Amino acid sequence: MSAGDHRPATMWGGRFAAPPDPQAYRYQASLAVDWRLWPYDIAGSIAHARMLAHAGIISAAEARQIVQGLADLRDDLQAGSAVPPADAEDVHSAIEAMLVARIGKPAEKLHTGRSRNDQVALDLRLYLRDEVRAVDHLLAKVQCALLDVAQAHTKTVMPGYTHLQLAQPVTLAHHLMAYYEMFRRDRARLAGILPRINVMPLGAGALAGSTLPLDRDYVARELGFPAVAANSMDAVADRDFVVEFIAAAALVMTHVSRLAEELVLWSSQEFGFVEIDDAYATGSSLMPHKKNPDLPELMRGRAARLTGDLVTVLTMLKGLPLTYNKDLQEDKPALFDAVDTVKDTVAILPPFLASLRFNVAKLAAGAAGTLDLALATDLAEHLVTQGIPFRTAHALVGQLVRYCLDRGRPLTKLTADDCRGVPGMDDGTAAAVAAWAASLQNGSVAEAAVARHRTVGGPAPELVAEAINRAKLACSGG
Repeated sequence: MSAGDHRPATMWGGRFAAPPDPQAYRYQASLAVDWRLWPYDIAGSIAHARMLAHAGIISAAEARQIVQGLADLRDDLQAGSAVPPADAEDVHSAIEAMLVARIGKPAEKLHTGRSRNDQVALDLRLYLRDEVRAVDHLLAKVQCALLDVAQAHTKTVMPGYTHLQLAQPVTLAHHLMAYYEMFRRDRARLAGILPRINVMPLGAGALAGSTLPLDRDYVARELGFPAVAANSMDAVADRDFVVEFIAAAALVMTHVSRLAEELVLWSSQEFGFVEIDDAYATGSSLMPHKKNPDLPELMRGRAARLTGDLVTVLTMLKGLPLTYNKDLQEDKPALFDAVDTVKDTVAILPPFLASLRFNVAKLAAGAAGTLDLALATDLAEHLVTQGIPFRTAHALVGQLVRYCLDRGRPLTKLTADDCRGVPGMDDGTAAAVAAWAASLQNGSVAEAAVARHRTVGGPAPELVAEAINRAKLACSGG
């Protein structure tokens, strides 16, 4: 190579007669993406250096120099007084080059017994272990925020829907607690991923381990891994844990998106169930009267990004032979986007939820529906208690609904005389209908109806209040 040639500080250049093409080098370099892994690269390198000395591969003095140099570098990077070399290929080569510049020859022994293949697998696992815990912590805060809002609305009746058509009345607290359960499952999924993340891959080398007497269990203990990867080829090729995290995060965002969609609908003038605080809404550059629910709309939109991240990694993996292929470098943009998006979104949910102002009167007005028809199922079940088969009761109540629609008469105002005109309705059944309607006349018919839904997991206010109290104990660590 002539004196005028410039070769970037790569970790692999010995067998090459010419420097890499600058454009190709920039194309394959990943420093701009993977630099966020530097704390984990340093942590893994410190553990590796200590292991090399423990195994007698390098001297104790060399290990102390390496560990101290890495610790000093970590401190300088945290303080912002050190920056990676601009021409570094990736985070691994950047850290090594910076260490060599600081302590010289001992740093050149750090890469003994490892490859960037097992090194990046380690960094990713260390990184993702922290991020899973961070997302779980944020989700716990969302659950607590939901509980606070729900606790204020255990008696706030509202319409429940199927097919976006009025179905049966519930309470706002019961509705919100459905999302609490979704996020509870999300947290359980994240907890379930941790054991598969918590597997130590270092020592697998490029794919076949090493001829050196590496002590992988030592490194695992240093870094808090309860398990060591059992197969060196799988250790470097495995990205299942990345897929699992992105899938779990995508489901978190799907749940957020469903909640956001309802808030977008409910905040419209047509529903009028909730008002979004000015701090979390935007206006129109053209129409002065507009107040747009941009925040929940963006939450709904960003859920699509997580779906895309998941498809990206699955598609990237599906055609790869063992073991390492450069394609695997493309796991990080998708993973980091998933981490950032889910954390940013979940972090803003608690104050946003706390700011919502629900229109209790509007919710209550829609709870039973026009002509109280949302209580039709309750009436059918009441007839079942009178010994009428459910299928017969369903047909009879269906005819009563038709009667109410034709005459504009509320279902809960029917008398025995009204019912006698319905085909198949005998005097006893007509009297049972009238008695049911009369039993709902004290106060809100929707409130009275909801209070009777005492099946475990149902919307009866006392059941929902108990569920909230139990969850609050968990939320407070009780």
